[in-house]
Amino acid sequence: MNGAESLVHTLLANGVDVCFTNPGTSEMHFVAALDHIPGMRSILALQEGVATGAADGYFRMAGKPASTLLHLGPGLANGLSNLHNAKKAGSGVVNIIGEHASTHIALDAPLTSDIEGIARPVSHWVHSSKSVATVGEDAARAVQAAMTAPGQIASLILPSDTAWNEGGVPQGAVEMPAPAPFDESALDRAAEALDGSETLLLLGGTALTEANLEVAGRIAAKTGCKLLSEWSNARMERGAGRVFIGRVPYPIDIALKVLEPFKRIVLIGARAPIGFFAYPDKPAILTREGADILTLAAADADLTAALAALSTATGADDTAPAHVVTDALPERPTGRINLDSLAALIARAIPEDGIVVDESVTSGRAFSPATKSARKHTWLNNCGGSIGYGMPAAIGAAVACPDRKVLCLTGDGSAMYTVQSLWTMAREKLDITVLIFANRSYQILRGELTNVGVQNPGPRAIDMLSLDRPALDWVQMSRSMGVSAVSVTDCEDLEAALEEGLTQSGPSLIEIVL
Repeated sequence: MNGAESLVHTLLANGVDVCFTNPGTSEMHFVAALDHIPGMRSILALQEGVATGAADGYFRMAGKPASTLLHLGPGLANGLSNLHNAKKAGSGVVNIIGEHASTHIALDAPLTSDIEGIARPVSHWVHSSKSVATVGEDAARAVQAAMTAPGQIASLILPSDTAWNEGGVPQGAVEMPAPAPFDESALDRAAEALDGSETLLLLGGTALTEANLEVAGRIAAKTGCKLLSEWSNARMERGAGRVFIGRVPYPIDIALKVLEPFKRIVLIGARAPIGFFAYPDKPAILTREGADILTLAAADADLTAALAALSTATGADDTAPAHVVTDALPERPTGRINLDSLAALIARAIPEDGIVVDESVTSGRAFSPATKSARKHTWLNNCGGSIGYGMPAAIGAAVACPDRKVLCLTGDGSAMYTVQSLWTMAREKLDITVLIFANRSYQILRGELTNVGVQNPGPRAIDMLSLDRPALDWVQMSRSMGVSAVSVTDCEDLEAALEEGLTQSGPSLIEIVL
């Protein structure tokens, strides 16, 4: 057995059975091992950012890591943006990164680079295999690192001679780490802090499962505290019959107003709210001055246990939960599409048990309240802020949950970063309906110009934020990669396109011209 074969056997033994790949010469022995060892689903991406973003979406829905296969330092570098997003989301990913043979590195061949140095900023764990005999053990350690709560990025660098040499030793299933305990010493103070409408329970991470939201709803009903989540959440269960909580708003002025009433805030799986960016003459800390902020459980802790203990400590165990939403879809809009009618149509279209991957940025700020009473669904946000996450993450979600429909919401600017995703969707026949919000600009940056104090931007500034001359033709691009597509401008056509896309098998794309 060679090293590459021991690697594949070890990954499979430890539950890693999907590989999103864009390989090169140094990874050919891994490719060969994938070919003749059954059990690993290998999915080709045409750009590494698609592979790493897909691994992010996969972990969020499967609860276990996928692997990526990346070609040397430049291939890893192409995937860094979505590894950044995955790291901020707490997603577990096992990166397998090819390296030159040890005898070749000293020759400084064209593709030689500092792979460990490239990997380290977006990884929690980085290791280079030194010998064929240790590849299996190294792979098992990588999976353990990726499964460390809430999920971590593990990057294993595999020199090609450790892959092709004989003497590989596969590692069997190893024990995965348990989440850290929550801060029990803070439990009584947290229970006392939540008392009335001037107190807030702020949630993130796995505190946003359906069961945990119900516990939070009981605590809110018992104590009178308010509930919010972070602005960006890796995964939130939503829809009719579930406890709804709003998000801390993205626009800084609105966030300051929303958070101003709260004198005491208890954090479970969330950080204290801060601004996404710094702005002249505006605060970066969004909570009121002097607010008492208490962390009961950080993101790497057992958030389910923390919420259960807090429920008991507040006497909420037998209380009916607050904020349970009923099935009340918005009225059917008509006429030209605007942001309000768009939100209503999406709410009406979300299928039962659907998955919504949201990279809508500017267009999507009205989506959360409009969709709260939609059919039961799961909502995924971009947690790292690096655009180009939406379509790759939709691939990963669809691979993890082949029995569920995926609705991907993304702007035209964001989607162009990883447009190659459409090809993988078509090749794998994934049930994904992509909505492209075609405002033909980096619309969010026009608002950011104002936020940083530029009141009257000139034509050259506006030109740098525009996506025209020529306008992007999403229908042609999509069809060229095997995905059926239509372009719509009014509510009636969008409603029909959504119905067709979400009922047919395989991927589709709808360009919404705004």
